[in-house]
Amino acid sequence: MANPHTDSGPTFHVEGDPSQSTTLLAGFSGFGLVGLTAVDYLVDHLELESSGHIRAEGLPTITPFEGGRPRYPTRLYSRPGLDVTVLVGELFVPVPSAEPFSRAVLEWTERDGVDEIAVLSGVPFAHGPEDHRTFYVASDDYVDDHLSGPDAPDVPPMGNGFLDGTNAALMARGMDSSLGVAVYVTPVHAEVPDVEATIRLLEAVEAVYGLGVDTAPLRAFADEVHQHYQSLAERLEDSAEEDQPLDRMYM
Repeated sequence: MANPHTDSGPTFHVEGDPSQSTTLLAGFSGFGLVGLTAVDYLVDHLELESSGHIRAEGLPTITPFEGGRPRYPTRLYSRPGLDVTVLVGELFVPVPSAEPFSRAVLEWTERDGVDEIAVLSGVPFAHGPEDHRTFYVASDDYVDDHLSGPDAPDVPPMGNGFLDGTNAALMARGMDSSLGVAVYVTPVHAEVPDVEATIRLLEAVEAVYGLGVDTAPLRAFADEVHQHYQSLAERLEDSAEEDQPLDRMYM
């Protein structure tokens, strides 16, 4: 368990079995829920097992449940024979709490021999169809290990902007230490979850790590979500037209 800190504000404690992985893939509650949806899909698709959780103190929390069974909102998953641990973060961590949260994660990764962290995330920026892809922001050592050279995956760097919150705190450690850190980002739309954006993140993970991720089931779900929102938009448009007053001439 990570040591608690005495400074004011929320504290976070990592509890669970030691990691057997050198890579941590993380997704947090954020825009479009795409990063969270992506890592949740990885847990199911790769048949990972619960290996720990992060407990928050001094922060409003949630207790998700499934099939009537409660679970911690921020959980770690892994399995023997796979050099990846997945962090599923359903609890929204506000920007002021990002530093202590990231500190707890980083203390755990340093203690358990994790060499790199990759965060999957969505961002709501103005974009055209050509931007429907995944971009990266990464420390130099991560780029050297995964994203450069003739056989590098087709994942381009993000042009400009800034990171904040947990992503920024983790990247700061990557810039100042030997820990490799990357944030994979893709544009998101208003629909929740943005399944197409989730698929783009998973395809980037597959291109970089070769985990054998099959996104076909998600693609079928994406079609259902798209049809749902299209039908909803059509109903709203029809309703708006019905509410319009008739043009009349009074004499």
